[in-house]
Amino acid sequence: MILYHGSFKEIENPNLSFSRDNTDFGKGFYTTPLKHQAEKWTYRFKRRYGYGVVSVYEVNEEELLKNVSVLRFDIYSLEWLDFVADSRSCKIAGSHDLVIGGIANDDVFNTLDLYFRGFIEREEALKRLRYEKPNIQYCFKTQTVMDKYLKYKGKNTL
Repeated sequence: MILYHGSFKEIENPNLSFSRDNTDFGKGFYTTPLKHQAEKWTYRFKRRYGYGVVSVYEVNEEELLKNVSVLRFDIYSLEWLDFVADSRSCKIAGSHDLVIGGIANDDVFNTLDLYFRGFIEREEALKRLRYEKPNIQYCFKTQTVMDKYLKYKGKNTL
């Protein structure tokens, strides 16, 4: 499987020490199998620096999923919503090597903001999220797993 990471620079050797804590699935290195999604991630860097970079990685998906602890959200669910809410509030330390699931993009963030602030209930937030365009992210949570399974293949500068 090919995974992509959008950034302001090429990342040959991902390092968790540069990751932020209050993201969708907490501290981790975020990738996606959807090239257009990684390209979209670079837009904010393109606006700021005039360019963005999509780093490309190869992963043996069968080996990865067989040998690491994975938390997977196949759909936007109440469990996903709670996990993202806790992660963005830095309430989850996490015991998984990899978390796979939907992205809380800008449209999703608006719904999450209403939910976090108590303006809508969990069920209403989930109802709104179900209409979002499908997307997916793979969040690598441990340096050991990244070092073992993510094989850098190159970059695309946008």
